[in-house]
Amino acid sequence: MPPRQDTITSASNPWVKSLRRAASRGTPVQGGLAIAESPHLLQEAIRSGTQIDRVFATERMYERVAAALPPHRRVPTHRVSDRVFGRVSTTARSQGVLALVRLPAWEPSKVFRGLTIALDGVQNPGNAGTIVRSAEAFGATGVVFLAGSASPTNPKALRAAAGSLFRMPFLARVPADQFLELAKDHGKEVYFAEARGGVPARDAGLSDGAAVVIGSETHGVGPGLAAAGTGVGIPTQAVESLSAPVAASILLYEYARRPAGQ
Repeated sequence: MPPRQDTITSASNPWVKSLRRAASRGTPVQGGLAIAESPHLLQEAIRSGTQIDRVFATERMYERVAAALPPHRRVPTHRVSDRVFGRVSTTARSQGVLALVRLPAWEPSKVFRGLTIALDGVQNPGNAGTIVRSAEAFGATGVVFLAGSASPTNPKALRAAAGSLFRMPFLARVPADQFLELAKDHGKEVYFAEARGGVPARDAGLSDGAAVVIGSETHGVGPGLAAAGTGVGIPTQAVESLSAPVAASILLYEYARRPAGQ
């Protein structure tokens, strides 16, 4: 049983203030802890061995959460009134569970050891998290959040990734020129998703030696990245372009279906 704290019933509680501020800004709380909200994300954090600093649960969810936490972790668990929990929730319909977690720190060698996905100007945290989830599903080894993209610690990104950010190696706030240097150092050929033209995805031959850049739906990839890479197009009918998560998922699928050994 985790250490039990008194029920939080005041919106003036320091933890409540900190959580509200972080949730409204989409940033971590003090100390770099990310907000992972929902019973599913808590279970994924436990399954992935992610560091859980503390947990907040409504009165109806407290016993369930207390039973789910491994006894050896001794995670402080706060019971929160429904009214106060509603003020810190990052979702429209709260599920009554919120954990503060520390995402792993990764070395570039882990991120670039196989196919790497880079996000350039993907500012919607839900889209960014969805891409990370697809990256894990189709066997990519890492994700680079270039400077100007959503943060992996944004609560919406964590929800959309559905646990993948606890396991998928990533780098955050990486300048484009630094990314290109890292790609070169790790022997990567740079590709980028292109709305019109480019090598058809089925012919691009994406492999473990590739780093694929996904740009914003409005502006695409930056000119420096485009100049350094090969454009990859996804033939479509009747629609002008695809969303960033859809485009990323299709390219990742093309990578996953390559013949063994390539």
